[in-house]
Amino acid sequence: MADQIPLYPLRSAAAAAAAAANRKRAAYYSAAGPGPGAERPSRYQLEDESAHLDEMPLMMSEEGFENDESDYHTLPRARVTQRKRGLEWFVCGGWKFLCTSCCDWLINICQRKRELKARTVWLGYPEKCEEKHPRNSIKNQKYSVFTFIPGVLHEQFKFFLNLYFLVVSCSQFVPALKIGYLYTYWAPLGFVLAVTITREAIDEFRRFQRDKEVNSQLYSKLTIRGKVQVKSSDIQVGDLIIVEKNQRVPSDMVFLRTSEKAGSCFIRTDQLDGETDWKLKVAVSCTQRLPALGDLFSINAYVYAQKPQLDIHSFEGTFTREDSDPPIHESLSIENTLWAGTVVASGTVIGVVIYTGKETRSVMNTSNPKSKAGLLDLELNQLTKALFLALVALSVVMVTLQGFVGPWYRNLLRFLLLFSYIIPISLRVNLDMGKAAYGWMIMRDESIPGTVVRTSTIPEELGRLVYLLTDKTGTLTQNEMVFKRLHLGTVSYGPDTMDEIQNHVVDSYSQTHSQAGGNTTSSTPPRKAQSSAPKVRKSVSSRVHEAVKAVALCHNVTPVYESRAGAATDAEFAEVDQDFSDENRTYQASSPDEVALVQWTESVGLTLVNRDLTSMQLRTPSGQVLTYCLLQTFPFTSESKRMGVIVRDESTAEITFYMKGADTAMSTIVQYNDWLEEECGNMAREGLRTLVVAKKALTEEQYQDFESRYNQARLSLHDRALKVAAVVESLEREMELLCLTGVEDQLQAGVRPTLEMLRNAGIKIWMLTGDKLETATCIAKSSHLVSRTQDTHIFRPVTSRGEAHLELNAFRRKHDCALVISGDSLEVCLKYYEHEFMELACQCPAVVCCRCSPTQKARIVSLLRQHTGRRTCAIGDGGNDVSMIQAADCGIGIEGKFRHVGRLLVVHGRSSYKRSAALGQFVMHRGLIISTMQAVFSSVFYFASVPLYQGFLMVGYATVYTMFPVFSLVLDEDVRPDTAMLYPELYKDLTKGRSLSFKTFLVWVLISVYQGGILMYGALVLFESEFVHVVAISFTALILTELLMVALTVRTWHWLMVVAQFLSLGCYVASLAFLNEYFDVAFITTVTFVWKVSAITVVSCLPLYTLKFLRRKLSPPSYSKLTS
Repeated sequence: MADQIPLYPLRSAAAAAAAAANRKRAAYYSAAGPGPGAERPSRYQLEDESAHLDEMPLMMSEEGFENDESDYHTLPRARVTQRKRGLEWFVCGGWKFLCTSCCDWLINICQRKRELKARTVWLGYPEKCEEKHPRNSIKNQKYSVFTFIPGVLHEQFKFFLNLYFLVVSCSQFVPALKIGYLYTYWAPLGFVLAVTITREAIDEFRRFQRDKEVNSQLYSKLTIRGKVQVKSSDIQVGDLIIVEKNQRVPSDMVFLRTSEKAGSCFIRTDQLDGETDWKLKVAVSCTQRLPALGDLFSINAYVYAQKPQLDIHSFEGTFTREDSDPPIHESLSIENTLWAGTVVASGTVIGVVIYTGKETRSVMNTSNPKSKAGLLDLELNQLTKALFLALVALSVVMVTLQGFVGPWYRNLLRFLLLFSYIIPISLRVNLDMGKAAYGWMIMRDESIPGTVVRTSTIPEELGRLVYLLTDKTGTLTQNEMVFKRLHLGTVSYGPDTMDEIQNHVVDSYSQTHSQAGGNTTSSTPPRKAQSSAPKVRKSVSSRVHEAVKAVALCHNVTPVYESRAGAATDAEFAEVDQDFSDENRTYQASSPDEVALVQWTESVGLTLVNRDLTSMQLRTPSGQVLTYCLLQTFPFTSESKRMGVIVRDESTAEITFYMKGADTAMSTIVQYNDWLEEECGNMAREGLRTLVVAKKALTEEQYQDFESRYNQARLSLHDRALKVAAVVESLEREMELLCLTGVEDQLQAGVRPTLEMLRNAGIKIWMLTGDKLETATCIAKSSHLVSRTQDTHIFRPVTSRGEAHLELNAFRRKHDCALVISGDSLEVCLKYYEHEFMELACQCPAVVCCRCSPTQKARIVSLLRQHTGRRTCAIGDGGNDVSMIQAADCGIGIEGKFRHVGRLLVVHGRSSYKRSAALGQFVMHRGLIISTMQAVFSSVFYFASVPLYQGFLMVGYATVYTMFPVFSLVLDEDVRPDTAMLYPELYKDLTKGRSLSFKTFLVWVLISVYQGGILMYGALVLFESEFVHVVAISFTALILTELLMVALTVRTWHWLMVVAQFLSLGCYVASLAFLNEYFDVAFITTVTFVWKVSAITVVSCLPLYTLKFLRRKLSPPSYSKLTS
């Protein structure tokens, strides 16, 4: 049925029916209320031909194909939800919305954002700036000195649990409501807040130190009096800043001068956009031509820059020099800029600062840090609300049974306070201390050395992840290219057979060298020999030689020689031999692939020793230097997917057109062959980046004809790009296929098994990268992010809603295939079909988004959280990943150790979640059991609102008597780490959240009610003559029951757990001697006391032990077979 969707405008007899359907559909959309649906009728009227495409339904379910009526309702139904009205809306969250809106309005009033404006920046004169610009300081802190305490308190009291205890503690200042001592309420609350504030302060101080380190980096600033050192944070708009090689650019600048003769430099932008290619930046020609550096102050010039923008790939501005006649005007574009966060890769550069601090591109693309709350914390918050309702219900029942006598409302409040232990304040203390313990364990794990836990509030999130969003460059790959394969059609060379290539190159050059030596008079005979060569089948040696020469000439690589002390700086390269020394040479190019190819030709004997704008020099294995004149260069573009050069050999005057590019672009250009497509597929499956290399010999006449047409096309005013492309394409016909090269972007160690493990654990992996589509697809396959058996759907570039519609319908018909989509197409899909696209993408086993900006990465993460409600984790290694990491539920910043992520999730994530779930429920049980005893006690004694245990007994119960054993649950483990690593499928169960749910909570409530009832009734049945004995018997039995329940809950014993049990028991026994006001020492030393306590404890615990034993026998957990 899927293939029968009409994909073109209907112009048939069915047009009338279609028109009726359109009217029906338009009526539906207009009735849909505000939102995307409401805009559609007007858009249909505007778009003539494409409107028919847009009207077609985007079907989201198989049922839609069978039922024509439902087709048109599928799209808006995804978005339109029934809105609640009036009181119902207010109760169901409307109050929260109103409060938030009011707070936001107040904040906006207090902190009105300054309007961003275009600016005129005078070179070297920051004081001439008309506006005040922000400081150039980086700030990643959440709070300031003034907002720290209010901010932390707000974060704490937004949890119902803490707010409830604040109210309860404050109520103790009212004499009529006072129950026991003030410290029994305020001490635990104070301790919770102290722990939280201390932890936040430490995290905040670490952030402050990291910011300070970056802001204190020193740079050279050019002034009239010479160079001065200035801190990064003190740089102002208008300053002239000198940035050395391998130094970070401190602010957004316009590039004025460089030490490179060509007037250009390379910069690394991987921290800004994730792209591994080096970018070529060009200095403003007017300032580059100035004789000396100090002359920048002798001219009167300014830069006009557009207002600060988010887009890191565009810039518009002008450079004006006023003191020349006539004034010089130069237009400025993205190639004249140096953005903050990039790194200078060649030479020393001087730039004028145009944007600082918050207005730089990198900061504008970074979101503000937010406090993250874990899913477990939110679930516990829900449970505490349920407990509060139970508390209110219990208090109302007590007052009702009293018969509403006297001041019943006061009694109600007193009951609320008496039973307030139902919601234990120690829950937050224990959980926070548990989180700190998990962080410490992660940092101490020798299997993942060097791990630092930056935020100690969300370790349990690592055990609940469904989506993992990872960067590519530096995260999955090392960004180091290695040449792996050369294929000539009949013969293939790999890493083991490179020495054969070297021998062929040496042989062929020794032959040509001897020929050249025997023929010194003219260059004509070799040309004749060359022209007759195609008639005979070439030997392997000559084909290897041609291929290597083509790879050595067809590129944009420049060799750079580090200047050494004492070397003559003005000497010409061609004349000074020591400049060619291999150890002193480094290669620079816009792409690491290019460098890998040139380094490979050097390793087989053909070395690139020099390159400028017009020529290139190669050194042969015998040491001879060959000079080639660079006639034309056609750079690589994402549209053409190929690059080419036309060179003239100085020794033979031969003109050759070399070209290399992607197999998709080159397969139609080269002569017919039967091997290229197959071999490209083979190399791609190995995870290699392939390039097809071809050549074409040109006569002088052919080249002159081409040059005149090419120059004419470049001067045309209309459709220049198309005309230039057409002229170049006239050459790109019937080219001789030389070879196919394969280069590998080396993966980080252990990436493949780690991704395999995470996939088995049920985690869906999305790769978000700023890199090119081909590169991203290649890495997705080589890293096994996309498994070998899976198809890959490459989403075609779309620009309009109609195109997006058709492409989504095409993608919808594919099953179990990975999606590869570019950032631009993604933007269009999200604009028109957000819900539909996310629903389709979430069904894919893997998704690759390429050409993503930092803000797009963060948006994808936010949409994924919003549409699925599942937990997400973002992994990255650079500044361009910060927004994504902040947007995710859990973020991991790594330095080339991706293999550790597997252990972090399946071992530490699992144990953190399981332990916190057990700890949280046990602490609730501890509160519920004592509240049940209080309820039984009050009901027996005529519903009196009198506390059963007072003063120190209550404080001791929550601290010294039970704290250590209960907290020792953070050492428990249900599955050994090596088992969890071996069977990652166990992780799938965690995402269902079964360890902490209303079901498990209800089980603990029933246990608490049973045990509390048995302990209290038992003590009353075995009542002695005095009331003090009831307290002694019931409290001792309670402590013993708690210790036994901890032992019942533990799955794997640790020696510290045993110590904690005996320590707590020892503390209790020792304290009996001092608590004379609560216990009768003479009675508690008798045999009667011992047997009564033992009997009550056995009755309260034995049934539970029996049930646990039977459950393990009859219904063991999924992992029990693995551990046995």
